[in-house]
Amino acid sequence: MTQADNKALLQQVFAETAKGNGRPFVEALAEDVRWTIIGGTAWSRTYEGKRAVLDELLGPLAEQFAGPNLVSAERFIAEGDLIVVEGRNHSVTKAGPAYPNRYCWVFVMRNGKVADITEYTDTQLITEVLSPPGSASSPHRTE
Repeated sequence: MTQADNKALLQQVFAETAKGNGRPFVEALAEDVRWTIIGGTAWSRTYEGKRAVLDELLGPLAEQFAGPNLVSAERFIAEGDLIVVEGRNHSVTKAGPAYPNRYCWVFVMRNGKVADITEYTDTQLITEVLSPPGSASSPHRTE
């Protein structure tokens, strides 16, 4: 796929995540995808493989939201197999606080699939609003 094809694919994927439809995002992941979340939070690490991404990251994250995980993208920059996406989360947690996180993702594409993601994000917000993966309780953010 060309640089333009890769960019168009992610634009379509994020048009759907903005409506709460995460299926196209999951379908775009390669089976051997690697997703690294920066920082020192309980969520920060590299998730190896699509199954780990679903079971250890996206599933536990979805459990904390009161509705679908709503993520919009505001900017796409493409260079070769790299697509940089600036995004924003619009979800609300079951515990009540909003989760207005901002992201910069660096996607590496391979054969029309997402092979690697590096996520730069507000790690302090993650710590304040989200419970660690597998935890039953949610922290309450102080305003």
